[in-house]
Amino acid sequence: MSLATWTRDLALGARFAVTGGRPGLLRTLLTATGVGFGVALLLLAVSLPNMLFQREVRESVRAVDGSEQIESPRADSFLHLSRTTTYRDDVVTGLLVTPEGDAPPVPPGTAELPAAGEMAVSPALRELLDSPEGALLKERIPYKVTGTIGPAGLIGPGELRYVAQVDFLTTDNYDGRGTRYGWSVPEEPMNAFLVLLVIVACVVLLLPVLVFIATAVRFGGEQRDRRLAALRLVGADIAMTRRIAAGESLAGALFGLLVGLGLFAVARQFAGAFTIWDVNAFPSDVVPLPALAVIVLAAVPVASVVVTLFALRGVAIEPLGVVRVSTPRRRRLWWRLLLLAAGAALLVPLVGEVQVTETRVDSTGVIAGTTLALIGLTTLLPWLVEAFVKRLHSGPVAWQLAVRRLQLSSGTAARAVSGIVVAATGAIALQMLFQAMERDFTELTGEDTTRAQIAVGADARNAHEARGMIDRIARTEGVADVIGVIESHVWRPGPLKGSEEFAPTTSLRIGDCASLGQFATLPSCKDGDVFVFLAHGAQGNPDDALVTSAARPGATVVLRDPHPHPSAPKPPKGTPLPQWRIPATARIVDSRTDPTGMYQYGVLATPSAIDAGLVDEPDAQALVRLDPAVPDAADHVRNTAAAIDPTSWVRDLKDIQRDAAFSSVRTGILVGSTLTMLLVAASLLVSTLEQLKDRKRLLSSLVAFGTRRSTLSWSVLWQTAVPIVLGLVLAVAGGLGLGVVLLKMGGQQVQDWWAFLPVVGIGLALIAAVTLLSMPVLWRLMRADGLRTE
Repeated sequence: MSLATWTRDLALGARFAVTGGRPGLLRTLLTATGVGFGVALLLLAVSLPNMLFQREVRESVRAVDGSEQIESPRADSFLHLSRTTTYRDDVVTGLLVTPEGDAPPVPPGTAELPAAGEMAVSPALRELLDSPEGALLKERIPYKVTGTIGPAGLIGPGELRYVAQVDFLTTDNYDGRGTRYGWSVPEEPMNAFLVLLVIVACVVLLLPVLVFIATAVRFGGEQRDRRLAALRLVGADIAMTRRIAAGESLAGALFGLLVGLGLFAVARQFAGAFTIWDVNAFPSDVVPLPALAVIVLAAVPVASVVVTLFALRGVAIEPLGVVRVSTPRRRRLWWRLLLLAAGAALLVPLVGEVQVTETRVDSTGVIAGTTLALIGLTTLLPWLVEAFVKRLHSGPVAWQLAVRRLQLSSGTAARAVSGIVVAATGAIALQMLFQAMERDFTELTGEDTTRAQIAVGADARNAHEARGMIDRIARTEGVADVIGVIESHVWRPGPLKGSEEFAPTTSLRIGDCASLGQFATLPSCKDGDVFVFLAHGAQGNPDDALVTSAARPGATVVLRDPHPHPSAPKPPKGTPLPQWRIPATARIVDSRTDPTGMYQYGVLATPSAIDAGLVDEPDAQALVRLDPAVPDAADHVRNTAAAIDPTSWVRDLKDIQRDAAFSSVRTGILVGSTLTMLLVAASLLVSTLEQLKDRKRLLSSLVAFGTRRSTLSWSVLWQTAVPIVLGLVLAVAGGLGLGVVLLKMGGQQVQDWWAFLPVVGIGLALIAAVTLLSMPVLWRLMRADGLRTE
């Protein structure tokens, strides 16, 4: 067959697609819309790697360069301190800067360095601060807004960020000294388990899109077959009619490419307007990888031709009709099972091959095996639907209408549901992987959030100031209780012994009995008591002998380092070291985990047992229990801490902590899953509406003969529900099987055999949603003018 013949017939089919009257144009429009949504999603998918990479680039460009150690102030040097806070579950990042000369560099994204007490903010943060919802945050960031941070200083348009110049940074409270911005850290290779998770996720999320595109190019198949029968009547042979049909699909696919490019361009412009799972991006960052974009744009039209030719192999187009309107040929099972077997043959040999200490996996085997397994399940669905509905007979009128429709054209219904099968199967397998891997990438912090939810710390000039800080936090709105201590150190007096480089030291905590009881198991406690508490080496703490060498009952200790580092500031010459004698009645007790999950050690003293004014460089530490009945209680505490000391630290206590790479992968998969499920829902809705349109005259006839509209509505529900339920059953079986094999690759065990329940719930919700959304169209198609003919 010559190229000219193919070109001529494909072009003729394309002409039919755009000149075939309203039905032909509607079919082409439907195909173009379906293909367009699929292409747009594929382009977004192949843009994700570049988008994430650009976020990392933006983060490194705005970071202070730490590759050079600056020992002393210069004209272009500055002190900097990064601040990260949480406001109503939103993360707000900031950079505090104190110039040391008259030529400090300008932070990326700003026109100039803000003046002292002023700040530049991101557009999103400016909008929040100017709104009533940002009133509490405005108290925490009290600097005057004088500038805006541009895209060069943000990782996303929705980021909440500020850069402020302050005058209180010193070498005691800073992060470092810098002279320029922009540096990068070599990326650590991803764990092999995470690589496996990413590979499976890509296959699972993209395959439903390809299935949807393959389904879209077959929209209006029954109308097309009748038109092809007319072509046979005027002399076209079977091969020619198939090429003409491929030309129609090709035209719809090409229009779909244009629609997809348009949708992608529009979605790209709104990339920053939406935040999905804490991710948004600048439009300039949403750029497809060139090679993958070319593959997408080339594969779609080629796939439209191949899918159409393959679909018409089972249709005998004759001058007087097509076989589709009679009893269809029985579907064969063997080749569908062969695809599943081929997928299993590629995956099973990889069992036990993924090691947690490695960073590489056999990606080709995993991709090919997973793809074949999912395609095998997809091809198995039409056979399963046909075999099942063939055995259905009696029932209410609505049930019989739905069953008879499925018996006549089960392939159309199965194709509409095939995307759900792929998505559900993959979702179940991914859920099983997540549950098993979460143990390796999620660890219990040991923090006790029943005792405290927030930890606050700040440097103080003296013990009185430290106690005032703690009392101020305790009086904050929304605080139910505070575990507050003044922390410092005690040292062994006298000269160094032997090879000692510094005097033995241990921690000192001063607080009331209730607070001290959170650090050690106290047999009893009253004001005036002192305790030496020992951790017995737990969590890598020093041996008890090292602690008691510095402090023990009856020993005299000094409250300032007797042998400070030569660079440390020295007290006036002749100033005696403050001393304190630990009472001989002090008891030695065992340490217990504090609310942060740590075993501490050292000396515990109640207020009247020691003159706290003598301690050196005290820190105020407060562990806060919030009142759940007070809205924004945590933000009130953060505001108080910022008002006490802008350099104070505030940390939320959490029961569990996830690995950063695992959290990043999990976020990406959740974003992709959300988009894929939306596409699957759209695919099912469009397919249902397309089937209703093909039955327009039949529906009008049934209503004209007295069939109730509610009966026809229920028939649409059953017609949608039966294939979806069968598809979900197949997806559960396939998803559990695929999940077990993937888990065995890494030597993991199944954590929950009921992981499929949420997926099944989503599938059932889709039935209800699609049925409800199709009702207005169904009722319009049941009007009497549907009987009109030309």
